[in-house]
Amino acid sequence: MSVVDGHREPRRAPEGARTRAFEEVLDRIEERIAAGGLTVGDRLPGERQLAEELRVSRSSVREALRALATLGVVSSQVGRGPDAGAVLTSRPDSALTELLRLNLSLSTLTMREVVDTRLMIEQWAAAQAAGDGGAALGEMAEAVAAMDAAATPEEFVAHDIAFHMALAAASGNRLTSAIMRALRDAVRRYAIDAVLRLGDTADLQADHRRILDAVRDRDAEAATAAVTEHLARAYPG
Repeated sequence: MSVVDGHREPRRAPEGARTRAFEEVLDRIEERIAAGGLTVGDRLPGERQLAEELRVSRSSVREALRALATLGVVSSQVGRGPDAGAVLTSRPDSALTELLRLNLSLSTLTMREVVDTRLMIEQWAAAQAAGDGGAALGEMAEAVAAMDAAATPEEFVAHDIAFHMALAAASGNRLTSAIMRALRDAVRRYAIDAVLRLGDTADLQADHRRILDAVRDRDAEAATAAVTEHLARAYPG
């Protein structure tokens, strides 16, 4: 299925503007998804057709498709005729996470802003996980055990991320999980620094176990309080 077949003429950038081919291609994909006309597995037109429809150079289209492939939005295909072009893939969460992480790394957000955002998300996710009756208990327990056995701050943080991602996933909201992954990946270095600053992970592990126990007991209030205390300990101020 073509992204452009049967649709209106391509949007033209205002006079003097330099709209990137990447943004044009994304606009076209977004239009068709919103209209219900483009789904996972559908094939985009080839470079030449996209260049003609979008009125940009083939090299610009090629770079845009490479960027989309890197983000996991499309999968490049080699071939001619009906086998030419790229295929829309099924990794929207991964693509969103990468885009969010890139924007976070290029922004001027303070650590306090990031931590406050995490706090709001994790408080809600903890309450949801507790209400669900512990769908994330297995992964969270495994992460706690792995943190106990961690030999380096980097290893500890890797399993700490797994713990918090399991908690976010238990909320059942994929957008929340994608945002959490982007936030955690963007501040991974700060998380390692926090472990080094504390010098001992015993208190952090006690926090993790309190969160785990509260979710297991279906105590949303206790889970929320435990998350709040945990983030305040890791990122004071």
